[in-house]
Amino acid sequence: MQIAPSILSADFVNFQRDIERVANADLLHVDVMDAHFVPNLTWGLPVTERICEISPIPVDAHLMIDDPDAWAVRYAEAGCASVTFHAEASSDPAGLAGRIRAAGARSAVAVKPGTAPDEVIAHLDAYDMVLVMTVEPGFGGQSFMPDMTDKVRRVREAALARGIDLDIQVDGGIARDTIPAAASAGANVFVAGSAVYGAPDPAAEIDALRELAREAGRA
Repeated sequence: MQIAPSILSADFVNFQRDIERVANADLLHVDVMDAHFVPNLTWGLPVTERICEISPIPVDAHLMIDDPDAWAVRYAEAGCASVTFHAEASSDPAGLAGRIRAAGARSAVAVKPGTAPDEVIAHLDAYDMVLVMTVEPGFGGQSFMPDMTDKVRRVREAALARGIDLDIQVDGGIARDTIPAAASAGANVFVAGSAVYGAPDPAAEIDALRELAREAGRA
């Protein structure tokens, strides 16, 4: 069970300080938004590359952008350990995943709440991770959509049936009261933004979330 704090909830003026505060996490989730694919704008390749240079944990880039086919490999080359792009934005998701792997990063594909996972499942061996969005992408602090656990379950069952070692990530509204349901459905990587950075002790909150996920996964 892996916890990936989202720096979307960090202090943008004190990135390095807030990244170091979550050094006990498993991944650092970096949301890249272009104000086209989603109605929000964050940062791009230069900022992400610098974050990779100073982060004490591997960087997990989530590209919420219109043209991942042109950009995703560059994030792998910039030092991201994992690069996630949206299936809805790519003309050839499986092919792009292969190019990300060839560039030295783990390949991951994301699906919005309204997107069926069928196409992703059809090419499941192309991916190291599938991200099931549990909110509409674009803004932090949204409420977890519990019906998305059915999608998590479908992807996990498909991976198990085909013997694929796959990480399933969930992103949106993950906190102490929602992480057990996501873990029970088959997720094992959890993006948490406001739950971590809004806690008095972010590192302690990471440990608490990880243990709750482990308990639910064992049940």
